[in-house]
Amino acid sequence: MDTGYITTPFGRRPMTLASVKRQMKKERDVSDTSVDKWRVFRDVGDARTRLGLQDRALAVLNALLSFFPATELSSEKNLIVFPSNAQLSARANGIAGTTLRKCLWMLVEAGIIIRKDSPNGKRYARKGDQGDIEDAYGFSLAPLLARASEFAALAQDVAAEQRRFRVMKDRLTIVRRDVRKLITVGMEEKLAGDWAAAEACFVGIVGRFARRPTLQDIATSLDEMTLLHEDVSRLLETQEEMIKSDGNDIVFRCHLQNSNTESSNELEPRFGKKQAEKSVPNRQAKRKDEPEAFPLSMVLRACPEITPFGQGGAIGSWREMMMAAVTVRSMLGVSPSAYEEACEVMGHAGAAIAVACIYERAGQINSAGGYLRDLTAKARRGEFSLGPMLFALLREKHVPGRVTDDQPRPGIEDDGDVDETRRQGGAW
Repeated sequence: MDTGYITTPFGRRPMTLASVKRQMKKERDVSDTSVDKWRVFRDVGDARTRLGLQDRALAVLNALLSFFPATELSSEKNLIVFPSNAQLSARANGIAGTTLRKCLWMLVEAGIIIRKDSPNGKRYARKGDQGDIEDAYGFSLAPLLARASEFAALAQDVAAEQRRFRVMKDRLTIVRRDVRKLITVGMEEKLAGDWAAAEACFVGIVGRFARRPTLQDIATSLDEMTLLHEDVSRLLETQEEMIKSDGNDIVFRCHLQNSNTESSNELEPRFGKKQAEKSVPNRQAKRKDEPEAFPLSMVLRACPEITPFGQGGAIGSWREMMMAAVTVRSMLGVSPSAYEEACEVMGHAGAAIAVACIYERAGQINSAGGYLRDLTAKARRGEFSLGPMLFALLREKHVPGRVTDDQPRPGIEDDGDVDETRRQGGAW
């Protein structure tokens, strides 16, 4: 029987407080129940990543369990096994001595086994007159009995995570396939829209795939690919609507943005050319193409922090600006639904500018997603415009040519006419 005495290792091996706590916890948690040693071994194997164990450490644990004569681990039995290093190495497929010692140390540190060293550091057992083991020195398997339920829960958690990983990976594969084929339809049918830009965005997302992705990597890639799928689908749906409404006179309505409308036909600027506004049935609200009032150079001067996220560490077009905004959106923790809603209300270019401004002041904003939703709600009511937000950032950076509000703005007017947007109001 294991006496429950807290012991220290032999020789120069130090004793740590964590080792003391593990021994004390083992003594408290060992109950009168018994568990199948191989079932516990399978649970430890399934949860090895959570426990910080390698495959060779599991091979050594398997060898240790093989020296325990019974199948069931029970507190009524002596849970000490005392094989020599040579015997362990033989049953662990001839593992080297240095690797064996390292694996034993890993098992001890993970709380899988506990050392019970003899006075001289050797492993052996003393038997009584009846042949029963009275005292043994080696490795205690009591933690496997004490933590059996914990190992089982960890194994179930890992299995659930692996299922989620497989499901999300399957979804990403399907969405990737759909986007690739939808873009091919648009290009082969020569539909209106910048399909080359859509393909470049697709290639950029695929190029960021990790070689050995984690669950978070898969989730991020799935968010980006889903947004692109929605954009491409919206392009194709708009083509069908225009065919029905205009007959043979097909007009591509691109980037009609209005902070006071809830139209779902608003398209991303990278997928079309600027055309004159046309009235849409049941939509009487006046639309304004706000991003055209802001030169890209002015936006990048106000929000320089987003520039490194462009292709090659630079942003040279609105398309690259919006691709960088998708990356920054994921970094800020903004949900796809919040960003999609902002695109519907402010336009894709407007949403990209808003994300760039939020990232510029990320240290002062507790919840970027909540802040973007608030801006979107104000824009929907006509209470928010991007102009004051950009001007505030420009003033902070002391942009050359900046003057007070009651004086002309030659430095800004050189880049484009933004007076109309500036008069819309809105606090930043």
